[in-house]
This record gives sequence, structure tokens and C-alpha cells, in this order.
Amino acid sequence: MKKNSFIEGAVVATVGIVIVKVIGLLYVIPFNAIIGEQGGALYGYAYNIYQLFLAISSAGFPFAISKLTSEYSALGYKKACRDTYKLAQNIILIISFVIFLILFIFAPQIGKLIIGSGTGGNTYEDIAFVIRMVSFAILVVPFLSVTKGFLQGHKYITPTSVSQVIEQIVRVIIILLGSYLALKVFNSNLKTAVGIAVSGAFFGGLVAYIYLKIKIKKLKLISNKEQEDEVVISKGEICKKILKYSIPFIIISVIYNLYNTVDMILVSRTFNDILHYPSITVESIVSVFTTWGVKLNNIILAIITGLTTSLIPNIVSSYTKGNKKDVDSKFNKALQCVLLIMVPATLFLSLLSEPIWTLFYGDSVWGPEVYKVFVFSALFGGLYSVVVNTLQGLSKYKLVIITVFIGLILNTVLDVPMMLLVHHLGYEPSHGAIYAAIIGYSVSIIISLIVLHKKYNFSFKDTSKRLPNYVVSWLMFEISIVLLKLVVPTTLDGRLIQIPILILFGVVSFGIYGVINYFNGNLTNIFELRRHKK
Repeated sequence: MKKNSFIEGAVVATVGIVIVKVIGLLYVIPFNAIIGEQGGALYGYAYNIYQLFLAISSAGFPFAISKLTSEYSALGYKKACRDTYKLAQNIILIISFVIFLILFIFAPQIGKLIIGSGTGGNTYEDIAFVIRMVSFAILVVPFLSVTKGFLQGHKYITPTSVSQVIEQIVRVIIILLGSYLALKVFNSNLKTAVGIAVSGAFFGGLVAYIYLKIKIKKLKLISNKEQEDEVVISKGEICKKILKYSIPFIIISVIYNLYNTVDMILVSRTFNDILHYPSITVESIVSVFTTWGVKLNNIILAIITGLTTSLIPNIVSSYTKGNKKDVDSKFNKALQCVLLIMVPATLFLSLLSEPIWTLFYGDSVWGPEVYKVFVFSALFGGLYSVVVNTLQGLSKYKLVIITVFIGLILNTVLDVPMMLLVHHLGYEPSHGAIYAAIIGYSVSIIISLIVLHKKYNFSFKDTSKRLPNYVVSWLMFEISIVLLKLVVPTTLDGRLIQIPILILFGVVSFGIYGVINYFNGNLTNIFELRRHKK
């Protein structure tokens, strides 16, 4: 197998991400039909906790291993490459085992923390069982992440992309087949079905890990033969570098994941302990935050990933060369791409939340009502991810940690007061938690932009100049949907009827939006960027 060039690697990685995202978006339709909203809440309780602890055990390590392996490989230090991989596995073994024990032993306490005094729905024992089931994935997935980093450092991108697809396919098969057989064939309870579903993370990770280990063996990347004149790099020095590169990413990832975990816990506790909503209602609402709404938000976040994949490395390259004008131009283009595409996509999902929710999940009392506001958290979170990726690319880790931490603290402090305020005003209380998250993201974005401008001389004049045109086009886009809703009903029952409805709204609204932006020069500006990159 040959190594991938930069362009080949980018294409292969992007295709892999797209396939994984498509599978991840489509499988939730039958999964929701199998386990329902209460099952979705239970799945989300465990999976959010799992992702938080997974960030502690593996976030940053793939980057560190990839960076060190690439560095040592370029110098011809084969033994150092091998030692890096083996040392990373030893570090991961210790961290993963400790985290596994924490999750397995303290699962009941975590369950009680999440639901408080809620009764009538999922019990804390149910949550504990599902957390214990998913905790086994912590013993596998971090090793998969490190192995991906090792291969990427050697510029073998295709195997890592294939492993992502394999992992997702196996995981989805376990989720759908396991939960269906448990509930529909063997008549087991919901706890068992969801427990089997979350175990898909373990089996998917295991199969993908075995696949990569086979590839490494075939490529002979762990050979014990090294050049006689190779420079010896001590294991202590390698360990220091692994931790130096990993720790900032781990901190950032953990804080970032805490947004969802904090919202999950505080929304559940507020509705159960303060507002005294029925537990079934609470779990319907929470399932939007933890599972079903998150899956739809991945549409927005996938757009962000695609837009910034090539832009961010270009910004870093220009910054390294000291070309300030090019840095400003590319960073502004990155922001403009997000504003031009993500805002209308978010508005579309919000204004048409009912037919979209019905298409994916069927009829729901709370789903569309909560999701029409929840989708905006993806917009602001995605916009901040552009800023974060840029700062990380420029090695401004301290600034990222500070801004992410400030945003999380604001979100945590404002969550309950905002929910109670919105409830007092007569609106859906869960919207208050979403507003708190938006405030947290917004403050983080503003602080980051101010520091970039004042300390690093970034200029945002081009984006500021175009912002009024964007606002006009957003308003026209929204008005076109609102007017069309007066003519075309969006509350019809049935899933299939939602498809032509959404196609009609999409063609009309995005058609009008495209024409407006073509004539005010926004589309031309983006195409100029593409030609410039080529």
C-alpha cells in the first residue's frame, strides 16, 4: 500500500467523514422507531457521559502520535516511531483502565446525579446499567484513536478512513439489530435494548482496531530493525512530547464536551426537581438535547467540517510565513463561508422543524418545539469551532482554554435561571438552557476575536463590511419560508408527505437566497477564494 499525498489524503479523509456522517444521520430513523423518546433519553444519558470520559482518555493523543511519528519518520528514526506508538499505548492503557473503573463503579451515583428525584421514567439503576455497558468501549476506542494517529503520521490515510467506516457500520448494525431483537423478538425491557445498543461502540471500535493492526503488520511499521547510525531518543523525552502535545487538546475537548453534559444534567434536574414535570415529558425533552436533536445538528456541523478542512491549514501556512494580509483574507473567508451557508441552513431547520422532525422521527409533542431553538446551539457552536480550530492551528492553546472555560462557566451559571425566567414568561423552559449555551459560545467567540485583533493584529473589516448584505439575505430567506408556509401546510401527518414539502421549501427558499447573494457579490467572493486556493 502506497502512502497518500496531501491531496489524496484530504480527499480520502473527506469521503470517509461524509460516509460516516450519512450513516450516522440515517440510522436514527429506524432506531427512534425501535426505542422511542424514552429510550433515546436513556441512550443519551449514557452516551454523553461516555463521550466526556472518552475525551479524557483519548482526545489529543491521535494528534500527538501523528505529529511525533511524522517528525521522526521524516528524520528516518524508525525506532523512535515504534517507541512513540508503544509508549502511547502504555499511557492509554493506564488512563483507560482507570476511567473504566470510575465509570463502572460509580455508575449508580452518576445516574442519580443526572435524574435527581425523577420517577416514572428511566430509573437511576437503568442509567447505571447502560453506563456500565458503554464503559467497556473505553478499553478499546482510545487504542483505536492512537493507532489512527500512528498511521496518519506515516501518511497512510486510506486505512484510517476505512476504519472509520468499518467502525460506524459495525456500531450501527449492533445498535439496530441488537435493540430490535431485544425488544421485538425476545421481549426484553428497554434498559436491556439500550444497553445492547450502546455496546455497539465497543464492538465497532474493536473490529476497526483489529483491521488497523492487520494493516500495520502488513506494512511492517513495527519492525524491530533500525538503522545502525540512527540517533537514540530516550523514552522519557518521547513521553514528555506526547503529554506536551496531548494535554492542551484533552483540556479543550473535555471542557467542550461538558457543554452537552451540563445541559443534560441541569435540564433533567430542573424539570424534575423544580418544575415537577412528569418524567416521561422530561425524558422526551432531554432526548432532544442528548440524542435526536444532536443527530440533526450534525447536518450543520458536517457543513462546518467540510468548509474548514482546507481553509484552516491554509491560514496556518500563511501565518507561519508571516503573510499577515493572506492570513486576514483567509480567516475572513472562513467566517464568511460559515455565515453564508450555516445561517440559512439553521433557519431552514428551525422554521421547518415540524416536518423535518416528523420525517426523521414521526409525530412528537415536544421534539419540534424544543428543536426549533436547539438547532441554533449548533450554529454558534460551529462558528466557535472555526475560531477554535484556527487558534489551535496557530498554537494559541492558552487562549482557547480560557475562552472555552469562560463560555462553559457562563452556560453552567445561567442554565437554571434562564430556564426559570423563560418558564415565568410563559415559554418552553428548555429554551432557556439553549439560550444559556448560545450566550456562552457568543462570549467565547467575542473574546477570541478581540484578542486576535488586538494582540495578533487580525482584521475583520472585510467580514464587517459584508455583514449588512448577509443580514438582508437572511431576512429575505426567512420571509420566503414564512410566506410559503401560508400557502403550503407543514403540519400534515405521515413521513413520506414531508419529503415533497421539504423539497419545495428548499428549492424556493435557497433559490431566492442564491439569487440575492449572487447579485450582491457574496457568492462571487467565495468563488474568488476557490480560484485563489487553486
